[in-house]
Amino acid sequence: MEDKVKYEMEFPIQASPSLLYNYISTPSGLSEWYADNVNSRGELFTFIWDGSEEKAKLVSKKNGERVKFRWVADEDTSYYFEIRIQVDEITKDVSIMITDFAEEDEVNEGKMLWENMISDLKQVLGSV
Repeated sequence: MEDKVKYEMEFPIQASPSLLYNYISTPSGLSEWYADNVNSRGELFTFIWDGSEEKAKLVSKKNGERVKFRWVADEDTSYYFEIRIQVDEITKDVSIMITDFAEEDEVNEGKMLWENMISDLKQVLGSV
């Protein structure tokens, strides 16, 4: 299997960090923008898109700040995806920081997917 490459993205967003955290850390919040439906049993989250399911384990979270998931299919690897809320201490501008992994020839596709999903999140939040 080909090694995946890590990539990071930043999306400025106009929303309160506490509201944002609900949208990135709860099944109901994630199902508003990330997937068609999201269920969780403890640390195991099931993401559903167009009838297909992908399972991910919540690897870590820091309240009000970030969540990190690892796809069950990648369980034996160091690959993960992280959604982090960053607040600029001086301007108080809020950004969502994405860290993800993709095979080298799929990085652009992955970035476009995140751009579309964050665009959906901004619409849900009324932060367009």
